[in-house]
Amino acid sequence: MQVVKVIVQVIYVLVCLALVFVVLRQEGKEGGLSSALTGGGGESYWAKNKGRSIEGQLEKATRYLAFVFIGLSILLNLNIW
Repeated sequence: MQVVKVIVQVIYVLVCLALVFVVLRQEGKEGGLSSALTGGGGESYWAKNKGRSIEGQLEKATRYLAFVFIGLSILLNLNIW
């Protein structure tokens, strides 16, 4: 069982590094709350197809890596090893 724990820990570290890399690659949000209140940022072609862009893919990767990170954190703390 110790071998499985070491493998899960290695995967955990790799997921952590990947999550940091993906978050740092993302662009900052331009207006934040101020643009939402003033009505900025209308529906453009870029906004409608954001999921297909590189930025949209980075957001999806962040979401999936965060779920894996949380799941592995819970798994490693269950003390089933």
